[in-house]
Amino acid sequence: MAAAAARDAKLSCPTLLSLLLLLRMLVVEPAAACSVDAIYSFGDSIADTGNLLREGPVGFFASIGSYPYGQTIRKPTGRCSDGLLIIDYFAMALNLSLVSPYMDKDADFASGVNFAVAGATALDRAVLLQGGVMMPPASVPLSTQLGWFRSHLNATCGSQEDCGKKLAGALFLVGEIGGNDYNYGFFQGIRSIETMKTYVPQVIKTIMDVAKEVIELGATQIIIPGNFPIGCSPSYLSLFSLSGTGDFDDRGCLKSYNAFAQHHNEQLQAGIDDLRKANTDVTIIYADYYGAFMHLLDHASILGLEMIS
Repeated sequence: MAAAAARDAKLSCPTLLSLLLLLRMLVVEPAAACSVDAIYSFGDSIADTGNLLREGPVGFFASIGSYPYGQTIRKPTGRCSDGLLIIDYFAMALNLSLVSPYMDKDADFASGVNFAVAGATALDRAVLLQGGVMMPPASVPLSTQLGWFRSHLNATCGSQEDCGKKLAGALFLVGEIGGNDYNYGFFQGIRSIETMKTYVPQVIKTIMDVAKEVIELGATQIIIPGNFPIGCSPSYLSLFSLSGTGDFDDRGCLKSYNAFAQHHNEQLQAGIDDLRKANTDVTIIYADYYGAFMHLLDHASILGLEMIS
C-alpha cells in the first residue's frame, strides 16, 4: 500500500497539470510538488513555438510570423495560434521561462528545448510514400526531431553521466504526434479508414521507440498525448460535408473519424502500458487530448466560448 501511495503521489503532479492546462484553467499550486528543471518537446503544430518559421522554405510559411498569429501575446512568434500553446502553460506552471524552439540559435535553452515542428509526422517520408501519402516539403518527421535532440545533447553534455543527471530532472513531451500522418492520407484522397488503420501500428511503434530512447538516456518524467477527435475538426467537417446525416453524432461530429482517433488512442495507451511495465521507475503519463477537447465542446457556453456553427 505504501508503494502504491508513493506511486500515486508521483503521478499526481503531472496528471493535474495535464488536465488543468489542457483546459486552460491554470492553477500554479500543484506545480509546487514537481521537480522539473527543463522541458524537452517533440511534436507538431500543437507544440511548435517557432521551428517551422525558421526551418521552412523562405516565404512559404511567412504567414505564421504575422498577425493575426500571436495577436493575444502582442507578437507573432511562429506559433500556429493567436496566443500561447499547451507547452507554454506547462512551462508557466513549473515556473520556467517559455521553451525556445531548437532552430532559435540565439536562445540559451535554460528551460529546455522545443523540437516540435508544425506539420510534422511520426513516420518518415519514405514510409508514408510507400502507401502513396505525400508529405509537404517542410514536414519534419519524428526521427529528425530525435536527431536534433541527440545533437543538442552532444553539444551541451560533458559526459553520458552528465546527460543522465540533466535529463532526470526534465519533463519530456512526446507528442501530440501522428495526427498529420493520418491527415495527409485522408486529405489526399486515401479516404478509406480501414486503409489508414494500417498505419496506426507503425505510428505507435515510432512514438514508443522515441520514448524508449529518451528513457535510456535518462528521462524519468514523460507525457505522451493522444490524438484529438478529428471528426469534430473544421477541416474534416468541410472535406466530408456531403456525408449522410447518419454519419454525424449529436455534437455534429463525424462518428467514423472520431472512432478512428479513438482507435489510435487505444493502441497508444496499450503501448504506454507496456512501456510502464518495462520502466517501473519512470513516470509515464497519457494525456487525454480527446477527452479534454470533448469537455470543451460539451461545456463551451459555461467556459465562455461561443458556438458559431
